[in-house]
Amino acid sequence: MTVFSKNLKRFRVAKNMTQEQAAEALGVSTQTVSRWECNTTLPDVTILPKIAALYCVTIDDLYKETSMAYDNYAQRLGSVFEASLKPEDFLRADMEYQKLLKSEEYTTEDLRLYGILYQEMMCVCIKKAGEMFDRVLKKGPTEDSETYWRTQRQKAYFLWEIGRNQENIEEFLPLVEAGSNELQEWVCLIQAYSFAGDYDAAWKWVQKAEAKFPESATLHIYTGNLLRSMKRYDEAFPHWKRALEMEPQWCDAAYSMASCYEEIGDYINAYAVYNQIADNLESRGFEAEVNWPRSLAHKCREKITT
Repeated sequence: MTVFSKNLKRFRVAKNMTQEQAAEALGVSTQTVSRWECNTTLPDVTILPKIAALYCVTIDDLYKETSMAYDNYAQRLGSVFEASLKPEDFLRADMEYQKLLKSEEYTTEDLRLYGILYQEMMCVCIKKAGEMFDRVLKKGPTEDSETYWRTQRQKAYFLWEIGRNQENIEEFLPLVEAGSNELQEWVCLIQAYSFAGDYDAAWKWVQKAEAKFPESATLHIYTGNLLRSMKRYDEAFPHWKRALEMEPQWCDAAYSMASCYEEIGDYINAYAVYNQIADNLESRGFEAEVNWPRSLAHKCREKITT
């Protein structure tokens, strides 16, 4: 017997199926299934996908000596992704698990394995994100200063999200303590302490930064954000407004203002600011970006009317 014929029988038995049941599912006779498993004849290549789907394996599995039988096709595709760690294999497995959940024929083991699928993809995404950020930062600020520092701030946020915020503090604290003349390094440190919930340390460096970099729109934004975290709302708004006066095209301060208005229940002002953001973007030709602030404005309007 060939590996192929042995696998056909092994996979059928693993699925607790008789030859009659397999034949009915495949639309062939019982004798045909028997001849395949005895290696008397081989199935037409056109039916191989149907055989693989029936036994919850891939077509390649039919020819492998070490192939395993799985409870369902979602589990098999999950194992394919586990071996390759390719995003396209993740998407295939994800779609199959979604189908399984909709069918309501899943087990708790399926739910566990589906969770593992996302856990493994999360690790892939974390690694890839770090690699891309580091490629930008490796080029330094000379080539494109704005992109460099936006990436630096984004990476700091990223490290906080994955529980590595202390690395931000360890990177930027020595630079700032040495009297760095680069505002963005101060901002990254302030942001890191804010992420850590150490608002006293963040506020200390904000005050020193204000003395060193008076009238910086960027610093006003982050000062406002810090004051919001400290729930000193009345003090936060003037900083965001000042940033907008200095840089009317920047949306960061406006988004901070609008979401803060939402946080304190002032949906009328939140609605107005979100629409201002949308109008600003629309006037500059950012048609796709307009949808997000418009949707946020709509949600605020619903809360106003209810």
